[in-house]
Amino acid sequence: MTGERQTQSAGARLRELHRPGDPFVLANAWDAGSARVLAALGAQAIGTSSAAHAFTLGRPDMGHVSRDEALAHAEMLVKATPLPVSGDFENGFARDAEAVATTVRLAAAAGLGGISIEDTDLPGSGAYEFDLAVDRIAAAVQAARSLPDDFVLLARADGVLNRSYDLDEGIRRLQAFEAAGADAVYLPMPADLDAVARICATVSVPVNALAAGPFTRVTHQQFADAGVARISLGSALARTTHRAIVDAARAIFDDGDFSRLGNGISGTDIDAMLTAFD
Repeated sequence: MTGERQTQSAGARLRELHRPGDPFVLANAWDAGSARVLAALGAQAIGTSSAAHAFTLGRPDMGHVSRDEALAHAEMLVKATPLPVSGDFENGFARDAEAVATTVRLAAAAGLGGISIEDTDLPGSGAYEFDLAVDRIAAAVQAARSLPDDFVLLARADGVLNRSYDLDEGIRRLQAFEAAGADAVYLPMPADLDAVARICATVSVPVNALAAGPFTRVTHQQFADAGVARISLGSALARTTHRAIVDAARAIFDDGDFSRLGNGISGTDIDAMLTAFD
């Protein structure tokens, strides 16, 4: 890949990657440096992560980042590499359907190729009532369709993750989101891979799966066999980075042991990745 920007829109390039049974990895970054490293290592698309972004601001996840902050962060990642970027835009930063539609338009103006909108009534963990959840996605879809360029709208049903409803209700919502025009759907952290396969079998649009928790033991081929079209990393890479910091810092401050610092990547190697698109 060269540093030249592609003539095809970010949304069109992102859409082409969504192939059920042949999933791409959405590499969720948290700053320009991590985005450039991931791109240099072979990522096909970059994703924002609401949690990883919040961590960079010294805040917890779940509704503690404003829409303006998320837009500025997304625009920074868009400019970092030539890859298309999909934004984790939580609940659209609004309860009202028309305000969610405004978020879609602002996200496109920031250069994103698509965003995800979830049904969590932030800053709590409860889910929006069914009809409101569907109306919000319908408004987001209408806004996306009115844009001059392609834009991938992924609708999330987060109630299984947040324990506010069961898998059957989650699938009912995904099917309703599809009927409302969502381009792709996502139910984070169902019980197991069989549940992922069931989700894929009950909708006709591409399905995103999250490689986190027990699903870190699932291979790319197993996700493919389940029918997944996109595998997102969420905040997992950011949390892995924080694990390295915590383990090294504990060894230093508790034991006076600096040996873990010897595991770092060389300046030459990281500089090569950071400048690969210049």
